[in-house]
Amino acid sequence: MSHFSQIKTQIRNVDSLKDALSDLGVDWKHGPREVRGYRGQTHNAEVTIEQENGYDIGFKWNGKEYELVADLQYWQQNLSVEGFLRQVTQRYAYHTVVKETARVGFQVAEQQKTEDGSIRLLVQRWSA
Repeated sequence: MSHFSQIKTQIRNVDSLKDALSDLGVDWKHGPREVRGYRGQTHNAEVTIEQENGYDIGFKWNGKEYELVADLQYWQQNLSVEGFLRQVTQRYAYHTVVKETARVGFQVAEQQKTEDGSIRLLVQRWSA
């Protein structure tokens, strides 16, 4: 019986995911690599996070989005699974917005972190 859980996300761009994890100080590895679980079970993932206890966390492409794959019984992060995904998703959204606006000619003119932890961005584009 598999102990792995697969949690859906709205994450679709692996580069923004990697940037988000790096922002959070997470030591991640580029895949495909095996995510290690209970009794030697494994799952392949495009991004893995090794934990000191030998049970990994991974982000696996399901054809639409990256799912978090882990044996949650052995979760060994500073935050809960929900808190971790909330932070990753926020930084992912930030990088996605910045990259997409830059792609269409905008630059970040100002950014503010609000009291509730959200980020406010002001982007602008100069026209000749």
